[in-house]
Amino acid sequence: MALCLAGGMSVSAQAEFRVEVTGVGMTQLPVVIAPFKGEATAPQKFASIVQNDLERSGQFKGLAFGSVQLDEMSRPDWSALRQLSAEALLAGSITRLADGRYDVRARLWDAVKGQEKADYKDTVVAADLRLSAHRVADWAYQQLTGLPGVFATRITYVTKTSGRYTLWIADSDGEGAKSALMSPEPIISPVWSPSGTQLAYVSFESRKPVVYVHELATGQRRAVANFKGSNSAPTWAPDGKSLVATLSRDGGSQLFRIDLAGGEPRRLTQAGSINTEPVFSPDGTALYFVSDRGGSPQIYRMPSQGGPAERVTFSGSYNISPAVSMDGRWLAYISRIGGQFRLHLMDVNSGQVTALSDTSADERPSFAPNSRLVMYATVQQGREALMTTTLDGRIRARLAGQGGDIREPHWGPMWK
Repeated sequence: MALCLAGGMSVSAQAEFRVEVTGVGMTQLPVVIAPFKGEATAPQKFASIVQNDLERSGQFKGLAFGSVQLDEMSRPDWSALRQLSAEALLAGSITRLADGRYDVRARLWDAVKGQEKADYKDTVVAADLRLSAHRVADWAYQQLTGLPGVFATRITYVTKTSGRYTLWIADSDGEGAKSALMSPEPIISPVWSPSGTQLAYVSFESRKPVVYVHELATGQRRAVANFKGSNSAPTWAPDGKSLVATLSRDGGSQLFRIDLAGGEPRRLTQAGSINTEPVFSPDGTALYFVSDRGGSPQIYRMPSQGGPAERVTFSGSYNISPAVSMDGRWLAYISRIGGQFRLHLMDVNSGQVTALSDTSADERPSFAPNSRLVMYATVQQGREALMTTTLDGRIRARLAGQGGDIREPHWGPMWK
C-alpha cells in the first residue's frame, strides 16, 4: 500500500501560503503596529505576522508610521499618532537569550487617550516564534475587541498534486504547513476533534471510503467506520466521545452515531432519502444535515439522538455543506444558483440569508472558533485556493497555495 503516515508531521516548502487581504470594512479600527525591536535578526518577521492577522480579521486597518523605532519601553509621540488618526499602538521587542530561546515582549497603548492599555510577555524556542506572533495578535485582538482571537489556532485541508493527495495541518494563516498523511487515493472530509488533538477523515486507500480517527501527536490512527458500502462525512460530537457519519450499510445513505469506545453504530435517520453532511449544534442537542427528502438537497435540523427533522433552508433549490458557528447564531452553507456554487450565511434566529462571496465554485465552509470568520475553498483566476471572509462579506483574505489544488478546509478549535 503506497501510503505515508507522518508521526511528527513533515514540513514542506510547497505548502507555503501568501495572505492577500481585499475589501474595506465599515468600522475598521486604525492601529499602528511598529516593527519589533530585534526582529531583524530573528527568524520571523514578527510585526508583519501580527499585522496580517489583525487585518485579516476585518476589524483593523494597519497604519504606516515611518521609520520610527519603538519598543515596549518607548515614549510614543502622541501628536504624530493622532495626525494619522491612529486609535491604538502596538510595539515590542524580541531578544535572543543565552539558551537560544527568545524573550518576546509587547505593549499596547490607547493612542486617543495617550495611555498604556496592557502588557504581554512570552518566552519561546525559535521554532515557536511564529506561534508567539499569533499569540500576540490574539492578545491584542482581545484587548481591543473584548473577544478571543483565533490566530494561534490551526486549520486542516487537502491538496492534490500530480495525482497524490496530502492532508495538511497549518497555522490559521496557512503558513507553517506540515503533512499528516499522503496517499495516491483521495482523502476527504477532515474534521478536527473538539480537543484539537485528533482528526477524523475519509480515506479511499482501500478502494472504498473508510472513516479514520488520526492522533496528530503520534500519527497513529484507526478505522472507526469500515462497513459494507460507503462510510463518509464524519462529524465529532461536542464531547469528543462519538462521531456521526453517513453509512450505506443498510442500503441508502443514512446518519449513524458511532461510539468511539466501541459498540454497534446507532441509526439516527429512517427516511428513504439521502441524508449526509451532518454537523452538531454547539450545545450538542441538534444535528444539521443535508437531505433530498423534499426532492432537492436542502439543510434540515433534528434532535441529535434522532427524531423528527425540520427544514432550515428555503432560499434556493440546492443547499449543501452546512457549518454552524460556535455561538450558535450563524449557519454557513453553499447554495447553487444558476449553476454557480456560492457561500451564503443565515442568521439562525431570523432566517435572513446573505451571499458572502462573488465566486462561483465555493466549497465546504468552516467557522473560526470565535464565530467571527468563515473559511472556505474556492476557485479564483483558475486556481483553487482557501479564503476567509468576515460575516458581512466585506473583508476577504486569500491564502494562495503553492502546493496544488486545495480542497476540504476545516478550522480547528482554540488551543487547549
